[in-house]
Amino acid sequence: MSTPTVTIITPTYNSSKFILETIRSVKSQTYNDWEMIIIDDCSIDNTVQIVEEQTKQDNRIKLMRLEKNSGAAVARNSGIKKAKGKYLAFLDSDDMWQPDKLSNQITFMKDNNYLFSYSTYSIINENGNFLNKTIRATNFVDYRTLLKKPGTIGCLTVILDREQIGDVLMPNIKTRQDFALWLKILKTGINAYGLDEDLALYRKVPGSISSNKIKAAKKNWYVYRNIEKLNLIKSLWYFCNYAIRAVIKTYF
Repeated sequence: MSTPTVTIITPTYNSSKFILETIRSVKSQTYNDWEMIIIDDCSIDNTVQIVEEQTKQDNRIKLMRLEKNSGAAVARNSGIKKAKGKYLAFLDSDDMWQPDKLSNQITFMKDNNYLFSYSTYSIINENGNFLNKTIRATNFVDYRTLLKKPGTIGCLTVILDREQIGDVLMPNIKTRQDFALWLKILKTGINAYGLDEDLALYRKVPGSISSNKIKAAKKNWYVYRNIEKLNLIKSLWYFCNYAIRAVIKTYF
């Protein structure tokens, strides 16, 4: 197999209900020059068996199995270290892409010489039904803007030019490691550019950390104080901006 242009990183844990749909959405891409690295974090259901069957059908799909349950950051970083593609994309094991996702977004990056891009995406429920909610991509995001608006960039929409950016490993924290990585990249002066095309489907599963607003707020605060090491005043400023927008988005 020749060196792929894009490496897709998919961490998985007990995802047998959704993983096949996720894989099929990648196999349905109009852009074919990819590899998909699925990193299993010691699933105890039949996730591994489903993925193994897919690896037999398509050699672009690769399975890594962690020796112990280590969390999403370790799983993603394990895959990133094995990546061969110039570009790095992220897709969790319960989310999906639209068929033109890779083609349109990579063209967008190449035409504009962008190193970091993201797109608009829609929210679906556990059963795959649309929730009439779309998160639109803004024109661009810089470091300070993302501190105020942590939810601006959906992980499942991100594509990075890892050859140009360099270090794209995520901080080893339980959650919000993607947010912390985006901040690490933007802090260097690179901007993230948004493609306002609905190219992905984010599955909202009851009980997930992202669906719990209080837990999500605590994790964002942790990133401000412990990863970015902002002082208390700056942390409160950015957190208040985030909290106000979260309330408006939820109730208005």
